[in-house]
Amino acid sequence: MSADPTQVLAFETDCHIFNGCGFPAPGLHSFLFKPLWGDGDSNVYFNKTMLLALLGSIIIVAFFWAAFRKPKVVPGKLQMVAESGYDFIRRGVVYETIGKKEGEKYVPLVVSLFFFIWMMNLWSVIPVAQFPVTSIISYPLVLALIVYVLWISLTFKRHGFVGFFKNVTGYDKSLGAVLPLAMTIEFFSNLLVRPFTHAVRLFANMFAGHTLLLLFTIASWYLLNGIGIAYAGVSFIMTIVMTAFELFIQALQAYVFVLLTCTYIQGALAEHH
Repeated sequence: MSADPTQVLAFETDCHIFNGCGFPAPGLHSFLFKPLWGDGDSNVYFNKTMLLALLGSIIIVAFFWAAFRKPKVVPGKLQMVAESGYDFIRRGVVYETIGKKEGEKYVPLVVSLFFFIWMMNLWSVIPVAQFPVTSIISYPLVLALIVYVLWISLTFKRHGFVGFFKNVTGYDKSLGAVLPLAMTIEFFSNLLVRPFTHAVRLFANMFAGHTLLLLFTIASWYLLNGIGIAYAGVSFIMTIVMTAFELFIQALQAYVFVLLTCTYIQGALAEHH
């Protein structure tokens, strides 16, 4: 069986139930792609996920450039859509979490993160691409590290070393005897666990969603033989249902990522902890 699930669907078209071939179940191999350019053994290469990330970035930049290159007082359809998306993140996420005064300077970053992540997620349901870039852990991890470095630097800048220490350890004298234990837990939670969970939350949801979509899609074709046609119909319906559900999850995960980002920024800027 081919190591690439897209090749399974494209070339092993004679593999159906009752034909003597096993079900080509998706797995870790479904997230591995041969280099489009370069040599994978030398770690210098360009593959499908990199291409999708690059194309996604270009699409986002092109969309906002086209929408705002000649802004009008009475916006056209494209400008209206872009303004609605921008304003939703600015007012509904940044202002609500950080506040208008402190949050305004972080609006471009948060808006960029939201639309980039959303676009990377959307590739999962776009024909030909059919793969969420964020299901590869390195992409969410880099985004989480950007937020992590920003949080660390803002906390140091606003509160100094002592304030930073109190911030990341949750220092509170009222805890009494349990203060050392609480501070230790908070220290490891904030400095080590926080960036990990920030990245894994996005990665795990996209990984699981793509696996389910692959499962039902491949099953629909595999069962298309004899009495299995009835089951293939059910599997195809589930594919449609899961695709619709995945569209919701893709937007939700982008929203959750930037909401947590704003929460971390707000925690770094807050005067009292």
